Amino acid sequence: MNEKLLYKIHVRGRVQGVGFRWSAAREARTLGLKGFIKNLSDGRVYIEAEGTREQLNTFLEWCRKGPQFSSVVSVESASFPAVDYTEFSIEH
Repeated sequence: MNEKLLYKIHVRGRVQGVGFRWSAAREARTLGLKGFIKNLSDGRVYIEAEGTREQLNTFLEWCRKGPQFSSVVSVESASFPAVDYTEFSIEH
């Protein structure tokens, strides 16, 4: 059974002002994930993504690379029970 999980993800590096949120949201939607992404005041990006473990691990691999002009230093994630998001959105 493909149980849904929620990953809370922090991405550190040059990830603001380089299209990271937009690109990550597009990737998440392509993978069928739900949740949101937002910039943090300390320069990191925060993501809550919900889906199967396989979908989420594929998304984590994408986050480690990021879009063309980003430079990802680290990706930290933790797994939680799903909360049933209905879409993947970009928060401002």
